[in-house]
Amino acid sequence: MPNNASAEKRMRQEQTRRLHNRSVKSLVKTQVTKARVAITSTTVNAEDAEAAVRAAVSELDRAAKKGVIHKNNAARRKSRLMKQLNIK
Repeated sequence: MPNNASAEKRMRQEQTRRLHNRSVKSLVKTQVTKARVAITSTTVNAEDAEAAVRAAVSELDRAAKKGVIHKNNAARRKSRLMKQLNIK
């Protein structure tokens, strides 16, 4: 437990940031999963798969810009998605 007022405030701030970061990460994971499913699915056409990848890349860029994930982490994940899309 915090022993002074500034430590209490810092704890409140960390909790707020943690909740926000968790929601952003969840959104990123959802978009990436949708993109991977669209890439591997045989019923989804190429345009829809490309749109899903584009949405996932956008969310990864937003998360990196906000500092939720590292920019190199976002770049690596985008690269893997593009590689999977181009192999299909």
